[in-house]
Amino acid sequence: MKARYNYRIYPKPNQLQRLAQAMGCARVVWNDALYLYKKAEANKQDRPKKISSLVITQAKKTESRAWLKEVSSVVLQQSL
Repeated sequence: MKARYNYRIYPKPNQLQRLAQAMGCARVVWNDALYLYKKAEANKQDRPKKISSLVITQAKKTESRAWLKEVSSVVLQQSL
């Protein structure tokens, strides 16, 4: 028999803001990776194997995506 537990969390307003920021950054990284996969598929190339390190490090180095440095890299890696 399997047991199931439900837990509710009640984050404070500042924690809610940090959660929203982390989820937004994860979404951006996911969309970047998806774009690279589709681009490789359209060009009939193999998918990049180290997509996580490629997407995350390149995005953090660009000036327009410097805000990705504010979030934990674990969240970004696990989004892929």
